[in-house]
Amino acid sequence: MPNPRLASRYAKALLDLAVEQGKLEQVFADMQWLQEATKQSRDLLNLLRSPITNAKLKAKAISAVLQNNVGELTQRFVLLLINKNRESVLPEITPSFIEQYKQHKDIHTASLTTAVPVSTAIKNKIIEKIKLESGYKNIELVEKIDPAIIGGFVLELGDKQVDASIAYDLREVAKQFKNNDFVYRVR
Repeated sequence: MPNPRLASRYAKALLDLAVEQGKLEQVFADMQWLQEATKQSRDLLNLLRSPITNAKLKAKAISAVLQNNVGELTQRFVLLLINKNRESVLPEITPSFIEQYKQHKDIHTASLTTAVPVSTAIKNKIIEKIKLESGYKNIELVEKIDPAIIGGFVLELGDKQVDASIAYDLREVAKQFKNNDFVYRVR
């Protein structure tokens, strides 16, 4: 059962501890790895959520998985979750930690949707334009490919969206024809 408040509290505690120990970047990389691992490995996810497997066996298996992939602080954190019988919340803690890390570092995520991949130079120009227009210093650009937009782009930052896609323009033209904006209504 999802528990976002619990996940947020554990993520905040880990973030504070990582800042205190000067290992924030390492823990951030570890949490990104853990998020991918839980998404990619159904077996790992099942192990974390299994009510049948006892804590000692879980701790041993998880330690073997984490040993060469994450730092000591993250390993101890995951083992603490197992000892507190909260390991099933780990797949929710990782995105919560990543979100809180970005807030801590004042990183704003922009989403760019295009019909085809764009070059690095264009991405950098878009990031610079966003920085100039928004006043934000740190922008992370997440690129999505959606052939359904036909051409152009859709850019989202926070609650703002710029839809400069061909699909949007075609929908607008279709609305105008449907409403007969160009023909006077005669009775």
